[in-house]
Amino acid sequence: MRGFFGIGAEGISKPMNLGNLLRSSHAFGASFFFTVGPAFDVHEMRASDTSGAFGHLPLYNFGKPADLILPHKTALVAVELLPDAIELPSFRHPQQAVYVLGPEGGNVSDEMLERCDFKLKIPLKFCINVGVAGALVMYDRMISTGRFADRPVHAGSANFAPQQLKADQVICE
Repeated sequence: MRGFFGIGAEGISKPMNLGNLLRSSHAFGASFFFTVGPAFDVHEMRASDTSGAFGHLPLYNFGKPADLILPHKTALVAVELLPDAIELPSFRHPQQAVYVLGPEGGNVSDEMLERCDFKLKIPLKFCINVGVAGALVMYDRMISTGRFADRPVHAGSANFAPQQLKADQVICE
């Protein structure tokens, strides 16, 4: 897979939710993790870090949106349930992206939204847990960036990527 991504949250207030997002970030291969203005000491989330993410994933803490430093030529993407946001199934993930999620019971700040290149929403009836939302975005990034073969035509059948086929192998439908 080409490119990289980082993910984090702004204004989050629950250490276990942030720990869940950190763990998922580690599992999905994030390049780094960050917080902006958390309402607690981020080291409190270590209690939910069963994957050892603190030892494998750089963690950056910023006080406010203006302090957030992004790698060169990286798109900042807000994950927020906003009417004008692009729905996740229709979104093409930037090759170099940083995703930011808002706090529980709140939204990404206006200051952060002004910095964002894209606003992305998961098409749901209402907001879900920040860790679950982040995992859905990372899963969608993983399956849509060319790491896997296209979905099979028939339910439950395997679809072979071209490099997996042998020269004399034929797939019949």
